[in-house]
Amino acid sequence: QAQLVESGGGLVQAGGSLRLSCVASGRTFSTYRMGWFRQAPGKERWFVAAITSRGGNTYYADSVKGRFTISRDNANNTVYLQMNSLKAEDTAIYYCAADRLGWRTGTLPRDFTYWGQGTQVTVSS
Repeated sequence: QAQLVESGGGLVQAGGSLRLSCVASGRTFSTYRMGWFRQAPGKERWFVAAITSRGGNTYYADSVKGRFTISRDNANNTVYLQMNSLKAEDTAIYYCAADRLGWRTGTLPRDFTYWGQGTQVTVSS
């Protein structure tokens, strides 16, 4: 079972940038599809971005395309989310997720197996 720990959240002004990191335990990280989700107060958890096990393919929610970039470093069991041109509506708790069935392509929370505890991102307008 993988354990995921996010970091890098914080308070930033609109238009600014943040980079989130997620470190995974275990030796099977390179076989997992990895993703980022976010959840605003009173709302459901929504897909943000995902990356395939070897990093060959990435995909994004329409709301973050062109602003956010997901990447991974399999040698260090880490996945990143670079967030640029942040907007107030990006404010949420951001969760890292791992799909142990790395061949899947679903973007619902149920399509991912393991979850981190989340990191708060607040964008002031």
